[in-house]
Amino acid sequence: MIARPKMGTGYLGMTLVVACLAFASSLYADQGRQPADPELIRLLQQAAAESDSFRDRFHATVWLTDMSHRLRKKVKDNALRIRLLKHIHYEAKRAELDPNLVLAVIDIESNFNQFAISRAGARGLMQVMPFWLKEIGKPGDSLFDIRTNLRYGCTILKHYLGKEKGNITLALARYNGSRGKYRYPKKVYHALDNRWFPQ
Repeated sequence: MIARPKMGTGYLGMTLVVACLAFASSLYADQGRQPADPELIRLLQQAAAESDSFRDRFHATVWLTDMSHRLRKKVKDNALRIRLLKHIHYEAKRAELDPNLVLAVIDIESNFNQFAISRAGARGLMQVMPFWLKEIGKPGDSLFDIRTNLRYGCTILKHYLGKEKGNITLALARYNGSRGKYRYPKKVYHALDNRWFPQ
C-alpha cells in the first residue's frame, strides 16, 4: 500500500509549492510592475523550506509570497523583507498571536523601521520601551535587533492579552499605553483590514 503524501512534502508538496511560486510570478508581472525577480523567487523557496512556524511548505510559500508583495513598498531589499517576515511569523506564533495582527502593529508603531525611536524612547519595530530590558533582567539586549525586538514586543502583547482576558482591543490599548482609549486599536485594525488581512 502506498502512503498518501502529506501536504508540503514529497511530489505533491513540491508541485503545490511550484504552482504557488508560478502564481507569485504572474501576480508580480500582471500588476504592471517589473517581472518577478528571480532572486526573490529563490529567497521565497529557501524561506519556505526552512520555516518551522508554518503548517507546511505550501502555507509558508503562500503567506510569505503574499506578505512580501504587500511589504515591498516599505522594505525594498528582498533578503531583508523575507527575513523580517520569517521572524515576524515565528515570534507571533511562538507567542500564540496572529502574525497578520503583529504586522499591523509594526506598521502603526514603526512603519517597519527597525531603528525607529519614539519621543518617549520606545525602540525598534514594535516600539518596545527600554525599561523592559531591566524588568526581564537582560539589560544588554539590543531592541534594534530584529529578533530581540519581535520577541519582546510579541511577548508583551501576549501578556496584555492575558490580562484583558483575550480582548484584543483592550490589549492593544494597553500595549500603546492608552488603556481605556480606542484611537490606537482603531488604527491597528484599519491597517490590518486594509493592508495585512490575508485574502
